[in-house]
Amino acid sequence: MFASLKALPADPILGLLAKYREDTNPKKIDLGVGVYKNEAGETTVLDCVKKAEQHRTDTETSKVYIGPTGSSLFNDEMAKLIFGQDHKVLNENRARTVSTPGGTGALRVAAEFIKSCKAGATIWVSNPTWANHTGLFEAAGLTVKTYPYYDHENKNLDFDGMLAALKQVSADDAVLLHACCHNPSGMDLTVEQWQQVAEVAKLVGFMPVLDMAYQGFGQGLDEDAFGLRLMAESVNEMIVCSSCSKNFGLYRERIGACTIIGESSLSVDIANSVLLSVVRVIYSMPPAHGAALVETILSSDELRNEWYRELQTMRDRINGNRQLLVDKLVENGVTRDFSFITRQAGMFSFLGITPEQVQQLQDEYSIYMVGSSRMSIAGIAKCNVDYLAQSIAKVL
Repeated sequence: MFASLKALPADPILGLLAKYREDTNPKKIDLGVGVYKNEAGETTVLDCVKKAEQHRTDTETSKVYIGPTGSSLFNDEMAKLIFGQDHKVLNENRARTVSTPGGTGALRVAAEFIKSCKAGATIWVSNPTWANHTGLFEAAGLTVKTYPYYDHENKNLDFDGMLAALKQVSADDAVLLHACCHNPSGMDLTVEQWQQVAEVAKLVGFMPVLDMAYQGFGQGLDEDAFGLRLMAESVNEMIVCSSCSKNFGLYRERIGACTIIGESSLSVDIANSVLLSVVRVIYSMPPAHGAALVETILSSDELRNEWYRELQTMRDRINGNRQLLVDKLVENGVTRDFSFITRQAGMFSFLGITPEQVQQLQDEYSIYMVGSSRMSIAGIAKCNVDYLAQSIAKVL
């Protein structure tokens, strides 16, 4: 059976990582992989996570399955983190959350759930979007279409094009929206734009699917959830896919959540039974360790406040790196306007150079980023930003 298979190309980002590791240039810079790094280029374990792990070691008494829904405490705490303490969907008991293997697992569960609602359903994603969105939705049997989002030429949001496209979406389609820190562009909707999108969703009747992988990495935990919470107030049905990989630094633990909102408590209970049947045939039971760490942190005033401080440190560093790079480019005589980088949020930005220039940065200066010029802002540091800016200036 294997004889009929043909080798597939490696994932571009994973391929970049392999080349970076083999590169012997001491000045090499990795701007490809989307994980948070500190000034030393390390992805360390948060202090609050270490304390939660110790608590877990001291108190865990069994490794038995925790059930398809996962930990009820984790699910409750995640719902409050996503929607806020007093959101109406929580007060009206219209939300149900299940633990998933990371944010990717949440998206796949959502995709299979949508297929259960309507076989061959269509989901619309932004152009561009996270590279894995299309593949995982198509693998679940959904049809994927795109709506305009990022204007590469003008380095801003093509909001008019986006809104016009969403008005043409069918009522029984799903629309994926990045809740914050858009991957890969870093270009987020403003408050006013979110209000207009929510109005269109309510008018047209499509199913909003909110992907929130970076809550807290943009402007703040509540600020980053503004659009999601507004959307949840505006529509009767919605799906939220969230991840703890970035804001808790739990990349290896693979813990996320899929939350569905229904028109009523009864209707969401029916939908949840279908959601659980989807879980059962994909991975049966979710991982427990990462969920235990998150629920320990969020249910402890001391650890939660420590997490807030550590998250703010990461967020401030990312936002500071944006301004730092722009300033250094100006210092090195670059006349092209790169100020758009400072108006974006989260881990990523398009540098806006050609694929040939991206390749030149890699070949001549050992600076690694995706061919589209998407770069991970966390890979910038005070110790490498001068070399980075000088290299970009030479390539330009």
